[in-house]
Amino acid sequence: MNAIITVVGTDQVGIIARVSAFLAERNINIEDISQTILSGNFVMMMMVNLARTTKNLETIKGELAELGEIMQVSISLMHEAVFKAMHRI
Repeated sequence: MNAIITVVGTDQVGIIARVSAFLAERNINIEDISQTILSGNFVMMMMVNLARTTKNLETIKGELAELGEIMQVSISLMHEAVFKAMHRI
């Protein structure tokens, strides 16, 4: 099962490292990643594979939101199918 994670906020040291460590601790593999800085704002999208994690989607979503609060960035997660449906033309 794949999901999309987005991270948006003021650029700071360690965003990628902390989010990647969070995922690794939960056995979630990063399939693809794109990040950029727009006018001092950090923007990242990740396609992740949840097949090997023991946690459910809602638990991971909540934990990512908590991590985002700690880091003072917005972190969201949605199932790949929902993401594709939302972005269909």
